[in-house]
Amino acid sequence: MQCFAGRNTMSHEDIKAVIDTAPVVSVKEDITTTITRLSMLPPLEYERVRDSEAERLGVRVAALDKEVLANRKSLQQDDDAMMFSVVPVWPEPVDLEILLDEVATTVQRFIICEKETAIATALWCAFTWVIDDVQVAPLAVITAPEKRCGKSQLLNLIGKLVPKPLVASNISPSATFRVIEAYRPTLLIDEADTFFKDNEELRGVINSGHTRQSAYVIRSVGDDHEPKQFSTWGAKAISGIGTLADTIMDRAIILTLRRKLPHEAVKRLRHAEAGTFEVLASKLARFAQDYGDTVARSRPPLPEALNDRAQDNWEPLLAIADCAGGKWPELARNTALTLSSAEHESPSLSAELLSDIKKVFEYKLTDRISTTELITALCKDEEKPWATYNRGKQLSSRQLSKQLSEYGIASKSMRIEGVVSRGFELQQFSDAFARYLTSTPLESATLLQSSFSEPYTVADNVQCNIYKNESSTLEAAEILNCNNVADKSGVVEVRI
Repeated sequence: MQCFAGRNTMSHEDIKAVIDTAPVVSVKEDITTTITRLSMLPPLEYERVRDSEAERLGVRVAALDKEVLANRKSLQQDDDAMMFSVVPVWPEPVDLEILLDEVATTVQRFIICEKETAIATALWCAFTWVIDDVQVAPLAVITAPEKRCGKSQLLNLIGKLVPKPLVASNISPSATFRVIEAYRPTLLIDEADTFFKDNEELRGVINSGHTRQSAYVIRSVGDDHEPKQFSTWGAKAISGIGTLADTIMDRAIILTLRRKLPHEAVKRLRHAEAGTFEVLASKLARFAQDYGDTVARSRPPLPEALNDRAQDNWEPLLAIADCAGGKWPELARNTALTLSSAEHESPSLSAELLSDIKKVFEYKLTDRISTTELITALCKDEEKPWATYNRGKQLSSRQLSKQLSEYGIASKSMRIEGVVSRGFELQQFSDAFARYLTSTPLESATLLQSSFSEPYTVADNVQCNIYKNESSTLEAAEILNCNNVADKSGVVEVRI
């Protein structure tokens, strides 16, 4: 064989001829490798080759789709670290009472809000870390009467303290349950007042995630329209102006904000000291690791003054407060009573309609009324919503019927003053009035006793333990200074 030390004498055409005439070596791809390769294809590219690949493998297309989807989920879980920053677990056990103090203090450093809002925010942020250990996932609804009250600021702050925060403004129903199924994030939904009102499907998806047992929706997927179950279980914080739909508010911890006064000042979130939120998030991660099982087994005493749904909402937060001990069990329950009392003062639109109808019957001293006369009477009060309920016009008979149908009440033909018309009889409302316009007022709540003292009266001045924050990342602050004076609602006055 002759060797050439110099330049290769084969021309480009000769090399191409050798390649073209070389035998093809077939490398057989096993089924696992095929599934992995197909899982990494873009959806449209996979759609183009799925039939031929299924035929080559000798399997049904539906079976191939199932395996590829499962493998994609595995790949997505591996990629979670790329989508969400990893929160390192604090290396030492944390004092939960001190940690909650730090979070509540931090909230009030950056947000103008009442002390109860800061306390509830701290407990809700802690809850997001143990969501897999509880059975109820209350929403956090951040609301204010007007813009520029700090709603987005608080939502952003919460996003720095919860696991896998995902900002999702103007999110669609399908995107909601698909992103929850894929990533199990903490959803942060801003500007909800702009797109929640007429989106019943989205509200249904959000509502379904309130309890673990019912946290699923079923949708058909694929060419075969095969029904598939999607999880909706996950923590969700929602921000918007005013009140959202009744069903949303009923499943929520309400965090009400107000616009700051000229003399009030808070720090800007973007100017927070380096490490402030990273340290708190790391400690919350350690809390979940150390306290998760305890929270799961906890059955905290629930204030009887709260309605059933409010008790459900507050149960996981009260469980966390009881784990913290010290002043937090009392703080949490007083906060629950205070925030629920504020909610109690604002009845739902349906309940307001029932109440106003009851007043119409009482004012007119009648036991029957036509639909037209009832609507006219409802719209006379300019402070009520009925005169402009129908896009600036008065409430229509159809809208009235739809609202009342929820209570099993329907108009019927009757003779009123010799004229036959459709209307209502007072007795049709008896059950609804009894069920929905009568409730135990929160003013009857029993005053909670301090965990640090004997029972006390309004004349007593009980001083709670004062904690001075010593963390290098937080300002020193007197937190939760308690001047325990009961107001008429039986709620202890607690100052942060």
